[in-house]
Amino acid sequence: MKRLATLACAVTTMATAACGVPFRATTPTGFVELDDQANYDYRAIAPEGVAIGVRAIDINSKGDLPFWTRAVTLRMRQLNGYAVVSERDVKSLDGTPGHEVLFGHDEGGKPFVYQVRLFVAQNRLFIVEAGGPEAVYAQHKVAVNDALDHVKVRCNMFLSPVFASRTCHRW
Repeated sequence: MKRLATLACAVTTMATAACGVPFRATTPTGFVELDDQANYDYRAIAPEGVAIGVRAIDINSKGDLPFWTRAVTLRMRQLNGYAVVSERDVKSLDGTPGHEVLFGHDEGGKPFVYQVRLFVAQNRLFIVEAGGPEAVYAQHKVAVNDALDHVKVRCNMFLSPVFASRTCHRW
């Protein structure tokens, strides 16, 4: 089975860009992409400390978007002390429905912002997030929202749906 997956990846890589993450994210101007971030599949940061990240978590069809939105909101409120500032429905660049929650929190007398978008696709929960000190975050808000708006969580594959269901080899 492992050899088959490796072969599929190699064949698809020859026809496309690369194997790897099951989403597509764009690093905005003024940010640099970081390598080998333990808890993230993608992470970029601005010199002032504003960060953007994407995590893809296998959920094997357990829970829907409202479940995961509630779970993340409860965790952020109860364990991390963040307050919900606003919520809205969003869509990824490929049209996948999602939900955004904007949180606020004070650390050492300074306000911080944490913006998270959740998507359920490909048997995964995609957590697309950004955050940082509120004053600095405001300076990068346009670039951050543009980056979050351009995340794709589904493949547009013409090949087998089996390939598309586990990873987007075309990225």
